[in-house]
Amino acid sequence: MQIEGCSALVTGAASGIGAAVARQLAAAGARVVVADLQADKGRELADEIGGVFCEVDVTDTAQIEAAVVRATEIGELRVLVNSAGIGWAQRTIGRDGEFDSAHDINAFKKVMAINLIGSFDAIRLAASAMSKLDPTESGDRGAIVNIASVAAFDGQIGQAAYAASKGGLVGLTLPVARDLAASAIRLNTVAPGLIETPIYDFAPDPEAFKEQLGQSVLHPKRLGHPEELAAMVMACLTNSYMNAETIRVDGGIRMPPK
Repeated sequence: MQIEGCSALVTGAASGIGAAVARQLAAAGARVVVADLQADKGRELADEIGGVFCEVDVTDTAQIEAAVVRATEIGELRVLVNSAGIGWAQRTIGRDGEFDSAHDINAFKKVMAINLIGSFDAIRLAASAMSKLDPTESGDRGAIVNIASVAAFDGQIGQAAYAASKGGLVGLTLPVARDLAASAIRLNTVAPGLIETPIYDFAPDPEAFKEQLGQSVLHPKRLGHPEELAAMVMACLTNSYMNAETIRVDGGIRMPPK
């Protein structure tokens, strides 16, 4: 599918994988809507790539809808990339067996609301707009990519909420792709492994921590670069025979229990 000249909506685009995707889309000639809660970083990126910024909380349907409308105003909306997401780490039960020390149920709901429900909300709204367009020369009206995680398959101890939300994205890939096929819209999912993003900044020595994590990767023994993930996203968007698939981009890692 031709990217040049179209409009593209990227959620979670202000940093990390989302920002790398936004940059590569812009380099390919797309007009990009940078959708994120981080207003300062989002506006800075939008200015850098010649796109527009929309402040979007993906748990708010009205804000997603506004971003979709904005995307349709700057071009034919043919691309959606769902990169917005959060993590959470907590064991299912506490050591003392008390109800109060069990997994925070509201945290579980929040992770699901952002990572899974927010992504589906964006899909249903963006795809509705895409369905009104004429097909391109490739026969596509649009293409969608969700960013999941290898946690969908190799969820570690304490990752119940995160793994469930990312597993949900994997699970909806085929049925939603089947739904959208009638409108000539493709949907794929990319599942990153250990990627170098600000998520590791919590560590006292982030660089040493990332170096240690990288040793668990099969090859190459390092964390992945956001640009490497973005390249796979771009392949899923532009290759019109890629549909209904989940692709691991992880250097061959299989995550241990902890």
